[in-house]
Amino acid sequence: MIKGLAITPPVIGRISIGRVTEKNGMRLPEKDDQFTLTTQVQSPEGWLLHPLDAELRDQTETGKLRTIPVTLPFSDPDLNFRAEYTLFDRSTGRPVCAGDGDQCRRRHEEVMEQLPCPAPAHCQFAAGGKCKPYGRLNVMVGDYDPLGTFIFRTTGFNSIRTLMARLRYFQAVSGGLLACLPLELRLRGKSTTQSHRTPIFYVDLGIREGLTLEEAISQARRTAEQRQESGYNQDALDQAAQSALANSAFEDDEDETPVILEEFYPDAITKPPANTAQPLSLADKLEQRAKAQ
Repeated sequence: MIKGLAITPPVIGRISIGRVTEKNGMRLPEKDDQFTLTTQVQSPEGWLLHPLDAELRDQTETGKLRTIPVTLPFSDPDLNFRAEYTLFDRSTGRPVCAGDGDQCRRRHEEVMEQLPCPAPAHCQFAAGGKCKPYGRLNVMVGDYDPLGTFIFRTTGFNSIRTLMARLRYFQAVSGGLLACLPLELRLRGKSTTQSHRTPIFYVDLGIREGLTLEEAISQARRTAEQRQESGYNQDALDQAAQSALANSAFEDDEDETPVILEEFYPDAITKPPANTAQPLSLADKLEQRAKAQ
């Protein structure tokens, strides 16, 4: 295994609740009230839709995708959903520091340091809102690929807090059969004083529509028994994923970070650095030429 390379769950598509649009020559994130499933291919107009997006929309009455039937690849909640406080270098897009509120890994002049993590509100290094909670959820949608996943990325507190709680509750109540439960992603709305009473949307995880919790657990037990009889080794899969994720200090590589900055840190790419040289006017050019002579 190549050391230092981020070996993450195989991704065949993306799940988002927003999109990036171009306004006045700048590409800015725009919130939405529905899910969108895309491929990993981006055109000048945006991400190309995945075939499953249209297939799932056809099953809705409104055409808006607000639930997605999913299963989880792993039994360990922390493998399905990895959430950390993360600080990106806004000029290069490289992750600089990632921590869990206790310990962090920080890159300093190409040297990796292990330091205490007091969380962004109490960290001088994160001053100015540079550090945010950042989560990545991997789920399987349909039978498109037996081990291929769709990834949902978020920096929203509501989505992160809700997903972390649901995963742990479902793992506990099912007796560790999290990877066998029939689940669905749900888009929920709420309003707060900070949102000026306008709805904000976040992602929740629940038992698939039409099933009670008890029925879902019974179905998960049957699935687990069938997998065991076929030789499917869930414990080995979790161990392999854990080892692969630990191969690198940071999960996101340099190919992905520009996309992450564009979606979650738009100020990093819409505001030019303070020392950015402005184009010379014609008068300035003539003055420079005169001085050179």
